[in-house]
Amino acid sequence: MHSQTFPDPAAASPSMAGEAASADPALGERVFRRVAWRFIPLLFVSYVVAYLDRVNIGFAKLQMLSDLQFSDAVYGLGAGLFFLGYFLFEVPSNLLLHRLGARRWIARIMISWGLLSALTAWVETPAAFYAIRFLLGIAEAGFFPGVILYLTYWFPARRRGRMTAMFMAGNPVSGIVGGPLSGYIMSAFGGTMGLSGWQWLFVLEAIPAVLLSVLIYFYLDDRVADATWLDAQEKQVIEAAIAQDASGRTHSSAMGAMLSGRVWLMCLILFGMVMGSYAIGFWLPSILRGAGIADPLHIGLLATIPYGAALVTMLLAGRSADHFRERRWHVAVPALVAAAGFILCALSEREVLPAIAGLSLGAMGVVTAVSMFWALPTAFLGGAAAAAGIALINCTGNLAGFVSPSLIGWLKMQTQSVASGLFLVAAMLTLSALLVLLCVPARLVDR
Repeated sequence: MHSQTFPDPAAASPSMAGEAASADPALGERVFRRVAWRFIPLLFVSYVVAYLDRVNIGFAKLQMLSDLQFSDAVYGLGAGLFFLGYFLFEVPSNLLLHRLGARRWIARIMISWGLLSALTAWVETPAAFYAIRFLLGIAEAGFFPGVILYLTYWFPARRRGRMTAMFMAGNPVSGIVGGPLSGYIMSAFGGTMGLSGWQWLFVLEAIPAVLLSVLIYFYLDDRVADATWLDAQEKQVIEAAIAQDASGRTHSSAMGAMLSGRVWLMCLILFGMVMGSYAIGFWLPSILRGAGIADPLHIGLLATIPYGAALVTMLLAGRSADHFRERRWHVAVPALVAAAGFILCALSEREVLPAIAGLSLGAMGVVTAVSMFWALPTAFLGGAAAAAGIALINCTGNLAGFVSPSLIGWLKMQTQSVASGLFLVAAMLTLSALLVLLCVPARLVDR
């Protein structure tokens, strides 16, 4: 049976923390490896689908704007309105997940966003486009921070860097898989049953979200105590490690997290990095087209290069961060690499090879920086504070998903180039890196 409440993992008894220290290291490795294989593949695939449904609008843009007579400004605003709905409902959604349990709430999130993503195929006016993007943001709110919160219930801080990187590998993998897939769908299905290629893109790529919602509902366990596939000793190892980890956290109430200057600093840091993330997600196809690549399938194939490089980099960084138990430089250095990549891309936007090199550096840096970032707030947030704080940080940071495409779209209309927008993104990434190094104490996050 699955409980209807989701308890604070810090509630484990102090004696269990002592047992964790003396537990057989080989047993601990075996138990946490088993937990990882149980949950991470499913959560990873879900994130691939989530990110694909969020940013496939970037590929749809290649045909959608001419079919519907939308301007770049309309596209940028519609792409960004997703994040306004996301922002408004993120904290309530994560608090409900904390209360009701992950399997129910994440399943609800996935089926609702799948259906709404499919309905995007039938928008005809800017108003309908804005409405469906806003509703899609509401539907998806809570998925990403919910999974980050869920990982804190099963993995202590010293193991979470790798787990978070493995889950967030869904971001670059969605680019590796989604680019060729989106290009193929748009090229091969255009005109079938009277629908354009971009319409088939939304319909076909929404189906996996609905199917995965069923697997999530029946496969996730809300609590360690609910896991019938673990024996009593294995459960004790996990609960003791989590309890010991929770002793170092400085926030435990939802209100305390919402009012914390440290939490708001995390919001600002993530905001700058997410500007880079969605500059890649929403504008990569357009940048490649501007460099002279016309065929959507060719654009999709070339898009695998930046995302493939990002996948390797983030997995290596996650392993390195856990091995050295160092977090700040593992966030700041990739952010600076991403800034350099966007500058290179801006300076050579009409040349294919430099544009791909710049996009690759940008993707490697920003994807790695964002995945490594989450080790910072989860080091000092626990219990209800983690549910509220992680959601607040994620939704506020992801307002950049509204600002970035809208602002770059507006600047492109004013200057007839994306270069000015890319320079702005590079500046924000640099600011985020400096804030991490200058304002986040190492003693707070290096575990």
